[in-house]
Amino acid sequence: MENNKLKIHERILRNEVFFVDNKWPHFEILFNDIKKFSRNKKIKKVLSLERGSLYGSISLLGPYFFNKNFTSIDCSSDKIYSRGSYNKKFVNNDKLIRVPINFHMNYKKLKLNENFYDLIIIPNLMHHIYDHKHLIKSCKKFLKKNGILYIFEPTIREIHQSPDDFFRFTPYSLKKLFNNIKLNNIKFKLSGGPFTAAAYCLDQASQYLPIKKRKTFKKKLLIENIRYFKNLDCNYKKNLVRKNTIFPMSFSISAKK
Repeated sequence: MENNKLKIHERILRNEVFFVDNKWPHFEILFNDIKKFSRNKKIKKVLSLERGSLYGSISLLGPYFFNKNFTSIDCSSDKIYSRGSYNKKFVNNDKLIRVPINFHMNYKKLKLNENFYDLIIIPNLMHHIYDHKHLIKSCKKFLKKNGILYIFEPTIREIHQSPDDFFRFTPYSLKKLFNNIKLNNIKFKLSGGPFTAAAYCLDQASQYLPIKKRKTFKKKLLIENIRYFKNLDCNYKKNLVRKNTIFPMSFSISAKK
């Protein structure tokens, strides 16, 4: 695959799907991590557990691993399938690279080779998995020795895809879970801060307004201020009132088998 096509694909994802530059900057960490993994020559077999059914049964991150043995599995619930690909409108750009989802499976019934994958990625999915301990244990079985499990999760979200939205994780909760099942070399990174979190909440609040009021609300309180919010997060990282308090918008965490 030509590098230029992948750059265009990423630009579409950033601008038309994840809105990284004008609404949801906390997804930046996901793009950075995925690109780093894709360049790692030691990683040859990749498994992605995601929600491609929302986008017309395609893997949004699959194109990054075009030179790897890549498998994608949609672990969405039956309710999501019955609602259809309601996010397909975000992936209509004909320059987007379309990598089909390989399988649709219940996360409790994954039938995959054990000790096989160098990398398993779970992007923006864990909060929709009720028995997350079962899924993490399964991933450990599928990983090779020294294989990497990678998870990206938001820390603040509206309740969505109801009723299949169960948890809001912190990196500390997943770190403890990883420790309990004997995963090693645990590392995590944080993204965003209280000001972009406030911007996210404003964006969600706008969706409750009639369309005419919504446009005015977003223009006054969000669109013109998103760069300002991002700069505040960059410049003011420490809570000056309460100790032991942080307010990231999202985090990524990885561990080795």
